[in-house]
Amino acid sequence: MSNKKANAKREAYAKKQEEKGKQIVGWIFGALIVLAIIYLFWTFSMMA
Repeated sequence: MSNKKANAKREAYAKKQEEKGKQIVGWIFGALIVLAIIYLFWTFSMMA
């Protein structure tokens, strides 16, 4: 019985970690997009 409980806990923890990981990847990609947009504005402002 305790083995089933341990398995359930492990699966819940793994699911939580996966969701956190996806959220962090989303934030990283969002930050990269924002930095790319800032770089574009900076590049075109230097050309003018």
